[in-house]
Amino acid sequence: MMNYHETDPEFIKIIEYFTLEEVMKEPGQELPEDTRYLAILATLVGCQGIDVYKNILPKALDGGLSPVMVKEIVYQAVDYLGIGRVMPFLSVTNEILTAQGVKLPLPAQARTTMEDRLEKGAQAQEEIFGAHMKEAWKTGHINRWLAVNCFGDYYTRGGLDLKQRELITFCFLVAQGGCEPQLTAHAEGNMNLGNDKDFLIRVVSQCLPYIGYPRSLNAISCINKAAES
Repeated sequence: MMNYHETDPEFIKIIEYFTLEEVMKEPGQELPEDTRYLAILATLVGCQGIDVYKNILPKALDGGLSPVMVKEIVYQAVDYLGIGRVMPFLSVTNEILTAQGVKLPLPAQARTTMEDRLEKGAQAQEEIFGAHMKEAWKTGHINRWLAVNCFGDYYTRGGLDLKQRELITFCFLVAQGGCEPQLTAHAEGNMNLGNDKDFLIRVVSQCLPYIGYPRSLNAISCINKAAES
C-alpha cells in the first residue's frame, strides 16, 4: 500500500489533525470509542470507501467492536446498498479477520425461521416506527419484502441490538446520499428508540471527514426535520 506520509505529507497532516484532533475531540460531539467505530465503518461501507475501511477495521476491532458486530454491519448493508456494492467489503472483512486469527464462519446469529420471519420483521418495524407499520407489508410486494427480508432476515439477528441496527442504517443512508426521504424516516426511527437528536448530530459530526460537508449538512437537515415531526 502506498505510503501517503511520504508522497503527500502536507495533505496527510491536514486530514489527520482534522479527523483525530478537531473532530474526535470537539467538545460536545464526542462518542464512545466503540460507537464511533460502529458509525464510521457503516459510513465507509455506505460511501464505498473500501481503502479507508481496510485501514480502519483493525483499529475498530481493537477499539471494542467484535468480529460478529463487524460482520453484522456488512450483512445489513445489503438492504440499503445492494449486493453489488457490499460484496467487496465482505471479502476485505474476511481477509482481515482471517489474518488476525479469527476462525470463520463466525457463530450463527439468525433468530428467525422461514415460518416466522415475516411476523418478526413486522414486529421490528412496529417497534421502530410505530403501530402504523404493523400491517404495512400488505400494501405491496416490495413492502412485504421489506418486512420479511430487510427486517425479518437482518434486523432480528444477534450481534447488534435494535438501536445499533437503526444507527448503522442511518449511517448507510447518510453516506450514500440521495436518500433523504428514507434518511428522515430513519432519523425518526432512531429517535423513537432513544438515539436522540443530539446523538445523531454527534454521529454525523464524527463521520463528516469520511463523507464530506454536503452529505453531512443534508443529514443535519433531515435530523432537524425528523425532530420536528
